[in-house]
This record gives sequence, C-alpha cells and structure tokens, in this order.
Amino acid sequence: MNKSKIWLSSPHMGGNEQNYVQEAFDTNWVAPLGPNVTGFESDLEQYLGGEKYVAALSSGTAALHLALIQLGVGPGDEVICQSMTFSASANPIVYQGATPIFVDSEPDTWNICPNALEEAVKDRIAKGKKPKAIIAVHLYGMPFQVDAVMAIANKYEIPLIEDSAEALGSHYKGQKCGTIGAFGVLSFNGNKIITTSGGGALVTGNQATKEKIVFLATQARDAAPHYQHSEIGYNYRLSNICAGIGRGQMEVLDKHIQLRREMHAFYNELFKEIDGITLFTEPNSDYFSNHWLSAITVNSEVRNGITSEQLRLRFEAENIESRPLWKPMHLQPVFEGLPYYGGNVAENLFLNGLCLPSGSNLSDSDRERIAAVINSI
Repeated sequence: MNKSKIWLSSPHMGGNEQNYVQEAFDTNWVAPLGPNVTGFESDLEQYLGGEKYVAALSSGTAALHLALIQLGVGPGDEVICQSMTFSASANPIVYQGATPIFVDSEPDTWNICPNALEEAVKDRIAKGKKPKAIIAVHLYGMPFQVDAVMAIANKYEIPLIEDSAEALGSHYKGQKCGTIGAFGVLSFNGNKIITTSGGGALVTGNQATKEKIVFLATQARDAAPHYQHSEIGYNYRLSNICAGIGRGQMEVLDKHIQLRREMHAFYNELFKEIDGITLFTEPNSDYFSNHWLSAITVNSEVRNGITSEQLRLRFEAENIESRPLWKPMHLQPVFEGLPYYGGNVAENLFLNGLCLPSGSNLSDSDRERIAAVINSI
C-alpha cells in the first residue's frame, strides 16, 4: 500500500480564510489594494506590538529589497549578510548592484556570529568600505544573539535588517522578532508558520517610512491625474485576495506556533536517549523560538557511521520529506569568491544537519511513522 506523503512544512488552513476571500470576490476587491490588505496589516501591527507599521508585500524577498532601497544601498556598496540562510537573504543585495559580505554562524543559535561580524566590520572599514547595512537571520525561527549583534550595529552605526521570514511569533527577552532592527522582514510563503500562498511584509517603526514603502511597491506613481513617475517603482504590493488568506491565518497563528513547538517537544522526547543526535533548541530562557522547522545534527562517529544524509534517504524511502540545512551562501557557486569572515561552523552544520517534518498539521500517525524510521536506523 502506498503511504501518503509527510511533508516538511505544508500549508495549514484555519477555516475562515475562505470567508475573507469570498468577501473580496463579493465586493470585487480583486486588486493589489482593498480592505483585506489594510486589515491584514493592522492584524500584524497589533500582533507585533509597539509602535510598528507593516507594509504587506508580494514576498519576503520584495521586503528585503525595499529595505535596502530605503537604506540607500546602491552600486559599489557592501552589505554584511549571514552566510547560513536561504539565498533570498542575499539576492536583493545584488539587485542593488552591491556586494554581499558573508559572515559565519555561532553554534548556539546557528545565526550570525558576533565575533566574526565585528571582525568583518572592522576589516571592511579598514579597507575603506564601511558596510551600508547588516542582514541577520532568525534561522528556522531561532532568534539570533540580539544583544551582542545589536551592540555591534549600534557601535559602528550600521543599520540592521532582521530577516524574520522564518520567525513570526518568535521573541527574544519578550520582544517579537521583526521589531528589533531598523527593518524587519516577514514571509508568508506556502511553507511558513502562516501563509498567504505567496507574500511577505516589511516592518518599520515610522508611519512615513511605511507610506514610502507602499509608494515604491505600487510602481512609485506620483499624485497626479495622469500616470507620472519621478522615481523607479516596483510591482511589490500584496493582493487583496492573498491578504484575505492572511487574515484568516492570523486567527490561528498562536495555535500553529503551539503545534510547531509540540512537534519540537516530540523530537526532544524521541532523541533524548539517542547519543550522537543533537536537537536544535533554545540556548536559554531569553530565547523563544516558534520552531518553524525542527532540526538536528548527527555525529556520524558516535552513530557508527550513520550520517544525516543516510537518515534523509531512509525518510525518503518511507515517503517522508526531510531536508539538509541551508547550504551557506559563501559556498554557493553564484557567490563564489566573495569575502567571508569566520570559521567553519556554518559549513559543518550544513554537512551534518537535517530539517525534520515540522508542520502544524501533522497527526499522531505521522509521528508514529517518523519515529519508526528513527528507531529502524
């Protein structure tokens, strides 16, 4: 008998998404503006708390791109970027004609290493190229070392962009991820904590900045009866239909976070008696991860030669999706030869790590199948 697919992280609807979408059809708001867009932005602003303003956009990548534009990043500039991340963290730097400067991770949160970060900043300044921005990622929902990283950004007066694409609902010392840096970036791709099928948002602390972001995201059309443009704009606004899905998803966001954290607890119980496998978890109580993805590292020497890749293949044979950790950007062919600071933490994580099925819609029978594979190997 064919076994149904267990996905790494699949969309999970809450029930009211169709109501918001139907209302958009009933009122003919099927455009990149409308009450769902406004409502979704308001929902996110209330959830994030504080004096934060949210612009709903077509993707997290678009949000990163607009953040760099707002910070004046252009040709010849340099932007520091965490190496261990998805390529969308680095690609917008290149869109602007700037150069990514990659920095290694530290082993506790798997995020940007403060020591390597400061080394990079000092060296680039010594070379006459003070970085225009720092992009730090909350990897797999785990907050980076906020105090240490922000201290460096403030010391050298370099604005920090939080790539919180994977970290909606995570927080550090009670402050929500996405609200800490000069800008915060969110993603609502199909595999995220909540989804709008495709979409993202840029978080800022200033209403006027939000208005400028929305202006740029809607082709930078000047206030005139005809089509007039004094700046280059982009088609980056979220549609009212997709925002309707997002409004329904916001109603179940906290529930989905709890379910993801329960999956992490399941893995913690599963692996606690297995030497050589380490579950990625919070370093201490300052950190609260949504555990968007639960991940492990495998010590093949302790596990009698068993590797993370062998485990992935065993899952695959049982129609269960798992995936290696992000391949660091400084190892990617497209970024070959660009400056890199740090050691081999990110590289070793990639070589020995595996992301496990983590969806908020996984069942008890799914967990039994996952446990059976772990026990068999």
